[in-house]
Amino acid sequence: MFHLNPWHQKRVPARVEEDHPVYALQKEMNKVFENFLRHPAFSDFADLGAMNNEFFSTELAPRIDMVETEKEVVVKVELPGMNEKDINVTINHDILTISGEKKQEKEQTEKGWYRMERQYGSFCRNVALPYEVESDKVDAVYKDGILSLKLPKSAVQQKAAKRIDVKTV
Repeated sequence: MFHLNPWHQKRVPARVEEDHPVYALQKEMNKVFENFLRHPAFSDFADLGAMNNEFFSTELAPRIDMVETEKEVVVKVELPGMNEKDINVTINHDILTISGEKKQEKEQTEKGWYRMERQYGSFCRNVALPYEVESDKVDAVYKDGILSLKLPKSAVQQKAAKRIDVKTV
């Protein structure tokens, strides 16, 4: 006997996304673009950004590592290919602002052809600091594409932090 009510019918499990034909087409198209851009003729385009599942990611925001010690906050910022004069660092209350502008020009002349590439871009990163720091004692060093900042905590913050030992019973 047949049931006319749809809730009595046997349910078929939903398709797994990987089995869907549109998903398969998307995977194939991603492979086409990845292989296309890996071709030696397009090697200059690889510098435009990481191609991990993103097509020409040109995000200019630098990567930042921040570590807190008992006496200071240490910040390291990746800024490859920049000059220290193009980097601006400011502290306003508990906000660290790192900004700059990157300018690159590449010129090539070979056997009857000329190529000039220019790349410009600016960035600005605001980082909320966990504590108030002594802004007049900040140490900033730029070396090998890494900006290292040592931000000493204020004396009040250094005294406020107290380590508590945990005991086993």
